[in-house]
Amino acid sequence: MGRLKITQIKSTIDRNKKQKATMIALGIRKVYRSVEHEDSPALRGMLRSVAHLVTVEEVK
Repeated sequence: MGRLKITQIKSTIDRNKKQKATMIALGIRKVYRSVEHEDSPALRGMLRSVAHLVTVEEVK
């Protein structure tokens, strides 16, 4: 599996606790910050729950 670059594009203000906790678990704490993670089914599930807050790019 490849690597994914995840960038936060919207704020977590006024989001539920579960979505805020997911963003922290991904390692993203501020808007327009990016992190890279290995692609995995668990990561895909986390991204599905916060898809409206982030953009995802595949890194080669």
